[in-house]
Amino acid sequence: MQSYSLIASAKINLYLEIIGARPDGYHNLAMVLQSIDLADQIDLHPLQTNAICLHCDHPEVPQDHNNLAYKAAALMAENFSDAFAKFGGVDITIQKRIPVGAGLAGGSTNAAAVLVGLNLMWDLKLNDKQLQYFGSLLGSDVPFCITGGTMLATVRGEHLSSLQALDNSYVVLGKYRSLSVSTAWAYQTFRHQYLTDDVTRHHQQEVHLEKMVSAIAHRNERQIGQLLYNDLERVVLPQYPQVQRLRDEFQGLGCAGMMSGSGPTVFALTNSQTQAQQVVESIKIAILDPDLELWVSQFTSSSIRVASFTK
Repeated sequence: MQSYSLIASAKINLYLEIIGARPDGYHNLAMVLQSIDLADQIDLHPLQTNAICLHCDHPEVPQDHNNLAYKAAALMAENFSDAFAKFGGVDITIQKRIPVGAGLAGGSTNAAAVLVGLNLMWDLKLNDKQLQYFGSLLGSDVPFCITGGTMLATVRGEHLSSLQALDNSYVVLGKYRSLSVSTAWAYQTFRHQYLTDDVTRHHQQEVHLEKMVSAIAHRNERQIGQLLYNDLERVVLPQYPQVQRLRDEFQGLGCAGMMSGSGPTVFALTNSQTQAQQVVESIKIAILDPDLELWVSQFTSSSIRVASFTK
């Protein structure tokens, strides 16, 4: 049986609006999601025994059943027991490049890579919709990470509609290495402070989802930058002044900047790779903190791709 190496891209949120609370504890959302080429590598090798083994080169990543990639393999084994019995287990090795606890869907894209990889290894012939269904059982971001690109995501985030591709645009990302924000805390805090009932949010301000979708359709990069929106900034930024400052520094350089997801990563849209590198150098001068990490990345039209395979 073949082994596979897959590239699993991170994502950022260009738009995140919380519509209302759900009785299952989640929230109804309207989001615009974008894949970027900051990515992990996931290597899948067949095992002769019916076991799932997981390894990772990052010390903070769990290497057992608590890892979402492990859960993805276990889910496939449970639902395709004949293939699991026929082909055996899998050894999963994760080479982390996406920062941990960053709001960039690192765990979700790793899980998506395992779903895609096992579909190939076990010759299941599942299509993207079927893989996205299994992804939805693991987490709200996993269905998007199956295909990636530029997408509108609604309900919990698992209902997806493709938008005009924005690939090749450059983005600068910044995150404090030691800082993480609990996604559950961010959403629950927003729920308590801003959702006025259990079903629907009564908006206190105008939001611009339709305008954002139109700007993307016309590849109007300036308007896209003006329409960046993230409800979770309202609870995260007051509690994390470093994130607020980084966001302010990006905007002070004339960049459209925003926190991604529940943070703490902040991103800035730029016109070129040259401008992106200039932004990085300016931020390093403005914020003299060795804990701050910066990356230059590009938008990409896919999330999971096969890098290589061997028999």
